[in-house]
Amino acid sequence: MRNIALVIIAVVISLLSLWIPNDAIASGAEQQVCDVSADYYLGTEDYSQAIRRHVDVVRKHPDDALAHYHLGFALGMADDRTSEIKEYQQAEALGLRSWDLFLNMGLAQLENGDLDAATDSLRHAVLLGEDHSESHFNLALVYQRRGMLADAQREVLASLLLNPGQPDARNLLGVIYAQEGESDRASLIWRELVREVPDYEPARENLAISGNQSAVANGETAAVVLPPTAVVNAIGDEQELRLRSRLVQMNPSSVQYNER
Repeated sequence: MRNIALVIIAVVISLLSLWIPNDAIASGAEQQVCDVSADYYLGTEDYSQAIRRHVDVVRKHPDDALAHYHLGFALGMADDRTSEIKEYQQAEALGLRSWDLFLNMGLAQLENGDLDAATDSLRHAVLLGEDHSESHFNLALVYQRRGMLADAQREVLASLLLNPGQPDARNLLGVIYAQEGESDRASLIWRELVREVPDYEPARENLAISGNQSAVANGETAAVVLPPTAVVNAIGDEQELRLRSRLVQMNPSSVQYNER
């Protein structure tokens, strides 16, 4: 029996409010603010100007943790992941304790392939933002990548408890069930997603994968390779969602499901 080799595109979601909040609190310090004109360019998504303005702010005010955080975010949007992480770490070192700082840092570390650092950062995001579904979802994603399926299931269920309708979390739960060998439960989730969100392609692909897996197991068909797909936009009710796509080649000796 031939094995199915599939390529996954994992879409990792990080958050940016239209205006990144200026009221984050640095531990042991007074309430911090960032330069309004510099943040204006974040709001208008002019990241080259946002970087230039924030570099000037941190040069004049090197202890401004919030400015380092905002600079890091702008650098990340310009695909300078290494500098992004360094600015987040500087903001943390200066005492900034914000769930979204650790969320964005964890996602940048995940994109860099540093699963240990990403796990640590995303655990901080959950501790500081336990009422935010995004923190639990992305921690579930990194747990799933590490094969910590029981932990991944716990976190994705926590995310769904806070936001029951999110397709990405429901799809990831199906992936976890499939990897745990509970193919019927996984297929049920994906069928429900296809019915309720007809244009959600990861669920359709995963249904096809699970169907082909069963067929191959029964000797009914040869293995297939599905093309990768990328999601290009997603909008939340209150926050703009920043999407990052990272192509991940999984172990070709096992069936792999689209995590989205």
